[in-house]
Amino acid sequence: MIEFIDTHTHLSDDVYENGGEDVVKKAIAAGIKWMILPGTSLDELDAMKTLAKKFPDNLRMFAGLHPTELTDNPEEAVARVRAELTGADRPLYVGVGEIGIDLHEDADGVERQMRAFDAQCRMALEFGLPINIHCRDGLDQTLEVLSGLPEVPAGTFHCFGGSAADVERIRRVGDFYFGINGIVTFKNSGLRETLPAIGLERIVLETDSPYLAPVPFRGKLNDSSFIPLIAAQIAQTLGKSVEEVAAVTSRSAIGLYHLG
Repeated sequence: MIEFIDTHTHLSDDVYENGGEDVVKKAIAAGIKWMILPGTSLDELDAMKTLAKKFPDNLRMFAGLHPTELTDNPEEAVARVRAELTGADRPLYVGVGEIGIDLHEDADGVERQMRAFDAQCRMALEFGLPINIHCRDGLDQTLEVLSGLPEVPAGTFHCFGGSAADVERIRRVGDFYFGINGIVTFKNSGLRETLPAIGLERIVLETDSPYLAPVPFRGKLNDSSFIPLIAAQIAQTLGKSVEEVAAVTSRSAIGLYHLG
């Protein structure tokens, strides 16, 4: 069986029954070797850890504050993320995320988002961890924060849906990976035209479950078992085999997140 890695999947979300255990087992049966649970808020960490500890050979986590989940006291919340990354559960964590800028949902909070993003990027540098970036309608601000750091961390632009020009701008700042999910299968998506500019060597697979299920399941509940459908579309677009897409994207994810 071909093995894949889902680098961004919210399988501990309460939309899944049995605490997410059933969909994890379904994904493992479909050949998904590793799944990474991204942190968006402090409230979800307990559920994430409970699930991750039940599947130590298949699940890892990010810890971070999503730009639309910042509390009234972001500095205190970031300190709690730091405590999580230095506590007893540290081995579960392979990155800082899902962090970044979202001006689609909260344009008025741009300054607060940029401060929190900067603080979490610096924390990632301190701990030698990659970052997982949420960027929606805020590429200028995201690149501004990254450019102001003493060093640009390794990481991934999660749920990437931008243009070849966006890829070029991002690469001028850092040598990032790009998380490609079910959007690449959507009929009217321009993402397929962008894939050659990214190149297979800089793509990692993700679902962003429970959202963005790929065709033919668009509009339904997503889960990590659908990763092969995403890989198949990437393979068709780039003129590669599914086996090569699986091997190259898995090698990239393992190297970036030190899985295994």
